[in-house]
Amino acid sequence: MKMGKEEKELSSTIVVEEWSGSSSTKLSRTAILTATPTALSLHRSGSRFNEVRRRILSAFVPEGFPSSVTPDYVPFQIWDSLQGLSTYIRVMLSTQALLGAIGVGEKSATIIGATFQWFLRDLTGMLGGILFTCYQGSNLDSNAKMWRLVADLMNDIGMLMDLISPLFPSAFVVIVCLGSLSRSFTGVAIGATRAALTQHFSLQNNAADISAKEGSQETMATMIGMVFGMLLAHITMGHPIVIWFCFLALTMFHMYANYRAVRCLCLTTLNGERASILLQHFMETGQVLSPQRVSRMEHVLPFWTSSWSLEAAKSLHKRVHLGVRVSSLDHSEMRDLLGSAKSYRKEVKYLLMERKTIISVVIHKHSTAADILQSFVHALVMANLVDRKLLLHAESDLWMDKHYEVFIAKLQSAGWKTERLLCPSIIWTANWVRDPFE
Repeated sequence: MKMGKEEKELSSTIVVEEWSGSSSTKLSRTAILTATPTALSLHRSGSRFNEVRRRILSAFVPEGFPSSVTPDYVPFQIWDSLQGLSTYIRVMLSTQALLGAIGVGEKSATIIGATFQWFLRDLTGMLGGILFTCYQGSNLDSNAKMWRLVADLMNDIGMLMDLISPLFPSAFVVIVCLGSLSRSFTGVAIGATRAALTQHFSLQNNAADISAKEGSQETMATMIGMVFGMLLAHITMGHPIVIWFCFLALTMFHMYANYRAVRCLCLTTLNGERASILLQHFMETGQVLSPQRVSRMEHVLPFWTSSWSLEAAKSLHKRVHLGVRVSSLDHSEMRDLLGSAKSYRKEVKYLLMERKTIISVVIHKHSTAADILQSFVHALVMANLVDRKLLLHAESDLWMDKHYEVFIAKLQSAGWKTERLLCPSIIWTANWVRDPFE
């Protein structure tokens, strides 16, 4: 009886299938292995061309694509690659002008003179990068879209400086140092915003893979741009009008591609402006906007351009000062602050004070990320009520008690990340102690 069972197992056919793909929704069968008592056969599925295509594609897109990244990944990378391509073409034109101005190819030029000029250029850029990091480093994450545009704009200015440097020989060193300073801002801002966007695109904890594949895409765009840039530099050599026309045309396209790239982004984190848009709509309708709707409403242009518009002037987040330093207040403001400290509940880790339609927020030294988000929303509520001449603290406290938890729950249901508020680092905090007998 036992031998009969073993003979039956040996006479059966076993089929083993090979599948390829890291995502369960994008698996493809690549081979079928069939084993019989008398033969062993292997049948490969798909052509050799498809296998080569898959391997090449894996060098440029993350594993599990497209389900491993957000839907806005593809349009952003397309526009980002196009703007990168135009940048590298222009780099060849500006570098050609810069080398000519330094004296490459001229008998009168000295090696030590050219080296010193290049040293000053690089030193200025390094110092500029450090100063920019000290001044704006903590603000880059909260306004990734805007700083992405600013970074590329500063890069355009830097290349423009290199291109005009031969026209002013007496001020050559000053011009190239200014260009290097402008590009140093680009390096810092691009690096910081790229980290924030990589985390946004990641859906399967694959930020490292996304970053590596973005590096491959950028390298490919660089190589193509260098080839076209060399060809364009050779064709336009000795024709300054043509050089300037090509440079300006590529710059305009570069700025347009960057604008389209950041407009494609649909961020789900909360910063000051997005929280303001969401709260205003919720207070009016009781509903929460989707990330797609908010991405079309928020400003992406630099603050010095958006501040001119009437709509931007009405934004509630511009009326909120988060993390105010207590010692910077005057005597009347300190009295108001002490009064609010007595009236607030013990579990609240912040204090609010209104002065000339501006809501100042003092953060407790033991506050958490959730407390900071709550304090900012509370300040936005007060800013929304300040024009109505109501009892701000009483009305805003009543709204928070009744609607805040509902607001946060609806945000989470709509796909928003409510763990923290993206804002500049809060350096100044405070501690207050109430009378225990009150």
